[in-house]
This record gives sequence, C-alpha cells and structure tokens, in this order.
Amino acid sequence: MPPFSLPDLSKLRLVSAIDILAVAILIYNFIVMIRGRRAAHVLNGIWILLAAYLISVYAHLDLLRWLLAGVAPYTAIALIVMFQAEIRRVLARIGRIHFGLGGQLARREVVDDIVPAVQQMAEAKTGVLIVVEREIGLRTFIESGVSLDARVSRDLLCSIFERGGALHDGAVIIQGDRVAAAACFLPLSTNPAIMRRLGTRHRAAIGVTEDTDALAIVVSEETGQISLAVKGTLEPGVTIERVRERLTRHAGGRQARMERTVEPEWRAQS
Repeated sequence: MPPFSLPDLSKLRLVSAIDILAVAILIYNFIVMIRGRRAAHVLNGIWILLAAYLISVYAHLDLLRWLLAGVAPYTAIALIVMFQAEIRRVLARIGRIHFGLGGQLARREVVDDIVPAVQQMAEAKTGVLIVVEREIGLRTFIESGVSLDARVSRDLLCSIFERGGALHDGAVIIQGDRVAAAACFLPLSTNPAIMRRLGTRHRAAIGVTEDTDALAIVVSEETGQISLAVKGTLEPGVTIERVRERLTRHAGGRQARMERTVEPEWRAQS
C-alpha cells in the first residue's frame, strides 16, 4: 500500500478554485433546501439503491445488477417529477438576484393602512392572511381568487375578512398600493416539521413565501396571535410594532436589501 501523500496544490489555478467553490455552494444550498423535507428521504432511497448496485457488481449478483441497471435510465425523469417543487424553489431563488430598484409597495402610506387593520382584526380574533408582493409576481395566485383591484384601505381589509363574508376564506394579495384579489388559494407548505403543528392558514403563509419573496401576515382565529412569514420561515407572536417594521422594510426595496442587519432565524411554532 503506497504511503499517504498530500495533493500537489501548485497546479491549482484560480479558475479551478472558483469552480470548486461554486459547486460547493450549490451542494450546500441544495442540502439546506431539502433538509427536513420529503426530498431528503427520497435521496436516502437513491443512495441505498446505488449502494445495492455497487454491491451487486462486486458480489456478482447478476440478477440484481440487471434489475437496477434497467431502472437507472428512468431515474432522471423520476427525479424531475419528485423534485419539481424543490427545482421550482431553486429557480425562484436564483431569479431573486437582480440589480434593479425594488419595492413593490409604491407608497409608504399603504403600511399605515395595513397595520391598523391587522391590529383591529387581531383584537377581534378575526382570521387573516395578507400577502404583500415584492419582486416575484403572484399572478398565478391572484387568478385563483376574486379580482378586486382596489386601493388598500383599513376599512376594505376589515370588511374582506369579516366573519361570514363571501371573501373571508383565503388570502388577500396586495400589489403596490392595490388590493389585487381576495379569497386566493395558496400552496400549503409540505414541510413535515410543521404540518402537524400549524393550521391551514399558517401553512399557506409559509408555502407562498417558500417559492416567492413575498411577506405574509397571519392572524390566528383562535388566539388573535399575529405571525409573519418570510422566506419559508414563520415568526410567531409578533407585536404590531414588529409588523410595521417588517412592512416598512419590505416596502424599502433596494434600501432594505442594502442593510447589513442579519435577520434572526425563526422556527415555526404552533
């Protein structure tokens, strides 16, 4: 057995180092993205099948090797089908990298309309789900609801979520200073870590922020507790001042992105 020797780093070029670093970043982000999701179990199954194939080759298990070799050509198609949600999420995150002027809330006054409405409905324990669009469009979800295209106002939001109203169920989506639609259907998060602990409204808030850069505001109908969802994470039990702060930052666009403040990581709680 030859003695262990260190690799010759003198031949490592800058381009090669950048190439290795880029691949490492992609692999790391992929692992972080699928951690705790169904995709992680699928990958475990793929590794087991790969290990079984290698064992069949070295142990001369011809029948098992033939069976696994016959399945291999269809693996790529199967992976695309099984990982379609994760692939869509990665592409959406890549699409968020831009250099234009951000901020879809055209006027800061919109924040002064949303915040009092959320506070009033939280005190009345009215179920609320408001989604504020940013750079990634939400037209797909807007088309699933009732089109309004009305200026954002406190009275309008409170009337939409009034108990027994025709538009009470579903989400309100805000584009700029307009209420684009109400009673919209949103994708539910399939993260197994939160599926059993959160209700449909909170799972929908997390689901829409997993694939987009939107901000979702949730008010629990049982407790009146206010929660915020951003980038697929839920910040539960926030104060109305925190809602105003996040909405203002969300409206700040480029200025908010240039801030060096690191946001705390929040775990979804019931």
